Amino acid sequence: MKDPRVYIIHIRDCISRIEQYTVEGESAFFEDLKTQDAVIRNLEVMCESISLLPEEWKNCHLEMDWSGIVGFRNMLAHQYLGLELDSIWDVVQNYLPNLSLAIEAIAEEFWNQ
Repeated sequence: MKDPRVYIIHIRDCISRIEQYTVEGESAFFEDLKTQDAVIRNLEVMCESISLLPEEWKNCHLEMDWSGIVGFRNMLAHQYLGLELDSIWDVVQNYLPNLSLAIEAIAEEFWNQ
């Protein structure tokens, strides 16, 4: 098993990339296929890394729907033909900021164990 801090790094990297890719806003996201692909791929990698975090870490932040995040990853990976861009944008705008806060709190709590 990998050191779980590696997954924190992956998650942080994905969040940062998604933020960079979407900085120009909603209309730019909807108009650019490459941006859509990049955001979706980073969401998928991020969710996979979240699924590999220790349960002990996630249990300290029950405000997050960890199982929903894993389910979202499965949808991204397996139901890609049925993805709704509105839903992807909603996740980026309304869920990613809180997830980022939770991941930073987890890193602060568990990084030096």
